Amino acid sequence: MTLSCFELGERMLEVEAAREAVLALAEGALPAETLPLAELHGRVLAEAVVSPRDVPPATNAAMDGIALAWPEAAERPADWRRVAEVFAGRYHAQALAPGECVGITTGAPLPPGADTVIMREQLTETAAGEGVRVSVARPERVRRGQNVRRAGEDIARGALALAAGTRLGAAELGLLASLGVDRVAVRRRPRVALFSTGDEVTAPGEPLPPAAIFDANRYSLIGLVTEHGGEVLDLGILPDDRAALSAALATASAEADLVITSGGVSVGDADFTREALADQGELGFWKIAIRPGRPLACGRLGARRVPFLGLPGNPVAVMVTFLQFAAPLLARLQGRPVTAPRRLAAIADHDMASRTGRVDYLRGVYRCDAEGRLRVASTGAQGSGILSSMVVANCLIEITTEREAVGQGEVVAIQPLFRLP
Repeated sequence: MTLSCFELGERMLEVEAAREAVLALAEGALPAETLPLAELHGRVLAEAVVSPRDVPPATNAAMDGIALAWPEAAERPADWRRVAEVFAGRYHAQALAPGECVGITTGAPLPPGADTVIMREQLTETAAGEGVRVSVARPERVRRGQNVRRAGEDIARGALALAAGTRLGAAELGLLASLGVDRVAVRRRPRVALFSTGDEVTAPGEPLPPAAIFDANRYSLIGLVTEHGGEVLDLGILPDDRAALSAALATASAEADLVITSGGVSVGDADFTREALADQGELGFWKIAIRPGRPLACGRLGARRVPFLGLPGNPVAVMVTFLQFAAPLLARLQGRPVTAPRRLAAIADHDMASRTGRVDYLRGVYRCDAEGRLRVASTGAQGSGILSSMVVANCLIEITTEREAVGQGEVVAIQPLFRLP
C-alpha cells in the first residue's frame, strides 16, 4: 500500500518510508517536448532511441597501414602489390585480388575482400616498376581481423541505443550524433518554486539588521534544483505575513511543478504559516528518524495538486533532506528510474558517534589508500548549521538505524556528493 503523507500525522518515519511517501506526491512524469540536439544536455529522454543504422556504418581501419585479406601461412606471398591509397572519407569499391593490398588511413572503409589492417610501422615499401611492393616484418605476429573496427560493433541497426529515462550528458549527446539523430523527445524540466520565509531572513548584499541572518538556504536549493534537472522559479523572501505567504503559494501552485520551502513549517511554528499553507491545499506533517533534518512537511497545493515539501531550516539539514527526498521526487517528475541513493563501502578512519533508531548523515571526505581501499573521515564538527562542512565534504557518511556507533576500521556506507570539476 502506498504511504500517504496526509495519513501519517506526527508519527516518526524511517527514511525509506518517508522517501516512499514523498514519491507518492508525484502522479507521474511531466509531458514531453521535442528539442534539437544542441539543447538536450541534462535533459531526460521521454522515449527510447533505437539505432537507425550501424555504428560504425562500415568496417574500417583502426590505424594507418595497409588493408588486405590475410591468408594462411602456407599461402602468404613474400610481399604485396599496393593497388591504391584509401583515405578517410573515401571508398575503394574494387575487390582485392590475392596478393594485393591498399594503403589505408584510420577510419577509412576496408575495400571488399579485406579483413586485416597491418600498421605502418611493421611495413617496408619497395618501388617496383610503376607500382609499390609492400613487405611485412614479423608476419607471424599478424592476426586475421586485427586493427579493424567492424560495422555495427558499437551499435547495430535496430538495437536499443538509449533507454527512456536516460539523462543526457556529454557521452549520450555524442552517441545520438553518431546515429545521425538531430532531435529527440525529452521530458519538460520540472519548474520548482523556491522561497524563504521570516522577518529575520535578509538577502545577501543587503545590510544585515541585528538578530537577522542572510538567506543561505534558497541559494543552496537553487544549486541543488539545477543540478538535479529542475528549472527554478525564485519567489524570494516572504515576510511573516499570512496573506503574503498565501498569495505566493497561490502563484507557485499555478506556475510550478514542485514547491519547496525551508524552515517555518515544522510542528509548533507560528499558526499563520500552517494556516496559509492549508489555505492553498492539503498539508501533512511528520517527523523522520534522521539527523540532521527530523521535521518535514509535505502536501499538495492548488487545483493542480502540485507537490509541496517544507524542508527544515538549518542549512545542512536542508541540503541533506533535499538529497534524500526532493531529489528522488525530481527524478520521478522527469521520468527517470527512481532507485536508492548511490552508496559505496568505505573503511572508517576514526570512531564516529551515532544513536540507534535513526539514520545519521555525517559530512565526510573519502579517499583511496595505497592498497586501493576506500577510506572515509568526517569533516569534524557536525552541527546542522555548519554549512562550511558541506563545502569540504565529498560524501555523506550514512550510519544506519541499528548502529549506535562506528568504530575505527569498521566499514560504513557513504553517499558520494556531486561536485563541479
